[in-house]
Amino acid sequence: MTKPTQRKQRSYAAQVLREVFMQWGARVGLFWIGLLVVVAVFAPFLANSHPVLLSEHGEVSSPLLRYLTAADVTLLVIFLTAVALYFFNISFRTKFGIVIMVSIVAGIFCNAVITPPQLSIYEQYRENQQTGAYDWVIYAPIPYSAKDYLRDEGDTGLEAPMAAQQRSHWFGTDENGADVMSRMIHASRIALGIGFVATGIAMIIGTIIGGLMGFFSGIYDMIGMRLVEIFEAIPVLFLLLTFVAFFGRNLYVMMIIIGITGWTGYARFVRAEFLRLREQEFVQSAVACGLPLYSILFRHILPNGMAPVLVAASFGVASAILAEATLSFLGLGLVDDPSWGQMLNQAVQAATFNWWMAAFPGGAIFLTVFAYNLIGESMRDAIDPHLKKSAK
Repeated sequence: MTKPTQRKQRSYAAQVLREVFMQWGARVGLFWIGLLVVVAVFAPFLANSHPVLLSEHGEVSSPLLRYLTAADVTLLVIFLTAVALYFFNISFRTKFGIVIMVSIVAGIFCNAVITPPQLSIYEQYRENQQTGAYDWVIYAPIPYSAKDYLRDEGDTGLEAPMAAQQRSHWFGTDENGADVMSRMIHASRIALGIGFVATGIAMIIGTIIGGLMGFFSGIYDMIGMRLVEIFEAIPVLFLLLTFVAFFGRNLYVMMIIIGITGWTGYARFVRAEFLRLREQEFVQSAVACGLPLYSILFRHILPNGMAPVLVAASFGVASAILAEATLSFLGLGLVDDPSWGQMLNQAVQAATFNWWMAAFPGGAIFLTVFAYNLIGESMRDAIDPHLKKSAK
């Protein structure tokens, strides 16, 4: 007699993710976010004035690899590690821990070892190619870096998309002559970075404080709720403007401020889930068995109460991106690094309205925020039992 096949039981998180992926809104949103992640990781290989490969007097070299920064290499290592771990049959917690460990080690190692040249002269490659100094040369798909300004006498200002026959600027150029598409590709790093880092900081703080409030209750709950009310009364945008005015324009300061002021919503969700779950039988059994407190909190209660927090996180990432874009649009963002909001600011400050300077960055902001909202809506529908009952 053959043994009956046992069906592998899915965890609650796996069931929620399966229901999320079944919805078209989540698929569209995840496709756009995934595309942005790939573009951000491989930005130096997609848009760069340094040649990928060139041959000069029989010697082959790669200026692009020589000018890669520590951040470029770190992002590549993290991305390739995450893709490789996808094919291994191990738990998500183990995969996440490996990615975090690789991120820390790669960041420290790359910053200590990689020292690219400080000065980048983009004109030398084009001049040498025109004079025939190279045997052959291979450029990136977009042969312009984000900071490649004033390339020659006839290319120093605004240019509409595909206006010149000898230069293929797909999205045109800005007032300094830089390629708009190249700047948008490199600006995707800032948009994704500030969204993920700021939301991660807010989730960590909110989970810790909300968990203590919900599990211990009493005086901890009262003090925690007073902290929540205090931080909810802080106007984030005005606080960002104040820090920029006093301490200068720093992306990491923006991430920290958005993170430490945006944890209150996550704390409320975690508090409510812990208040509900601490009375469940599996938690009472864990307490009766004498399990340590960290095991009860982080292995039994927290995994079962993170679903609403993940829904709020998707909307929090969108809010962080909008906050950075607002600062850059007001002219208080990063000075030299490309940003979608900064490009919108250039469109407003120009003497004439240049549609490509407003349409492409504005469309990228809209699509990114809309994608996160689609994912959040799909996750909310997947974990809401009332919506499931009404659908039936």
